[in-house]
Amino acid sequence: MQLEKDLDQKGEKQKEENTRCLNMLGHFGFECLPHQLVNRSLQRGFSFNILCVGETGIGKSTLIDTLFNTNFKDNKSSHFYSNVGLKIQTYELLESNVQLKLTIVKTMGYGDQINKEASYQPIVDYIDAQFEAYLQEELKIKRSFSEYHDSRIHVCLYFISPTGHSLKSLDLLTMKSIHNKVNIIPLIAKADTISKNDLQMFKSKIMRELVSNGIHLYQCPIDDETTAQMNSAMNGLLPFAVVGSMDEVKVGKRMVRGRQYPWGVLQVENENHCDFVKLRDMLLCTNMEDLKEQTHTRHYEHYRCSKLLTMGFTDVGPDNQPVSFQEIYEAKRQEFYDQCQMEEEELKQRFMQRVKEKETAFKEAEKELQDKFEHLKKVQQEETMKLEEERKQLEEEIIGFYKMKTSSETLPAQLCTNLKKDKDRKK
Repeated sequence: MQLEKDLDQKGEKQKEENTRCLNMLGHFGFECLPHQLVNRSLQRGFSFNILCVGETGIGKSTLIDTLFNTNFKDNKSSHFYSNVGLKIQTYELLESNVQLKLTIVKTMGYGDQINKEASYQPIVDYIDAQFEAYLQEELKIKRSFSEYHDSRIHVCLYFISPTGHSLKSLDLLTMKSIHNKVNIIPLIAKADTISKNDLQMFKSKIMRELVSNGIHLYQCPIDDETTAQMNSAMNGLLPFAVVGSMDEVKVGKRMVRGRQYPWGVLQVENENHCDFVKLRDMLLCTNMEDLKEQTHTRHYEHYRCSKLLTMGFTDVGPDNQPVSFQEIYEAKRQEFYDQCQMEEEELKQRFMQRVKEKETAFKEAEKELQDKFEHLKKVQQEETMKLEEERKQLEEEIIGFYKMKTSSETLPAQLCTNLKKDKDRKK
């Protein structure tokens, strides 16, 4: 029996040696789908939109340059803006054949005004405007999302001044106004100005204030086993204490990005010095796609639902039965038509009323003018009659005058004649 087993094993080995093996050169079947998606995404490129909110001079531009290791050559902002504005810049970046269309939106003059009551309004208006633009593109008959530049904000980096005390009222008001519209990641800017112990206390105080005011921050997803531990640690570091710098400083025998101080060197990429590396990993390495997905599925959907409900669209009718978009459209169209008819009828009635009022006013004015005309006509007649009487009287006086003149002219001639006759008689 053992001999037969040995012979069988030898025979199987010979068959295996004589069998020709083919090496797999690629993937077959639907397991190629991920590779197809990767290739298509690489061809199209990626986009990412960042909103930086913070006071002037707090280090927004420096941190963005440090994050992407690129000098974007941004001009320094002034402290003398009368209102809060937004600077929007788009860049085309390339890293290892991966194209990234990066849009950076920065606040200008934020927190510089004496009256800061409406400082957050331009930020809210801009975020809503990008949602509205995307919604209008969705509602078009011929959509072109392949060419459409999605400008919706994927993440808001909110820069907090390193006071070490508490959040400013403007910070709370702004974050409360946008936390349901965008993914907020709070950052303690210029964290090298606070000691380690004070920094931890400052972080705890900020988180307590945010929680007590009901402000929701972006939380990294922990449902993926590969990134759950890392994301959980990142969630515990909020808000990130960051320092930005593009300067290279020599530490030992190597050059590192950091800041040179009289007491030593602060290394930007040293996790013992600041949280910059954690922030970069969170934004660019592990959660960029999740930030974009949260923007679309959560914040944009909330805006879209609110806008459609405001416009009168619903998913179910009065009887809780599904209603098609066509039915809602026809109902809204009929409602709009009826409303237009009603408004048109009201306008007609209002117009007719105005016309009647104008006609009455014109008739009254005409009657008043007619009465005035009759009065003037009567006065004119009286004046004419008076003038006529005066003319007659004047003519009589003229006739009397001429009679007197004639009589006065004939009297001397008669006197002369009488005198001559008297002389003749005497002779």
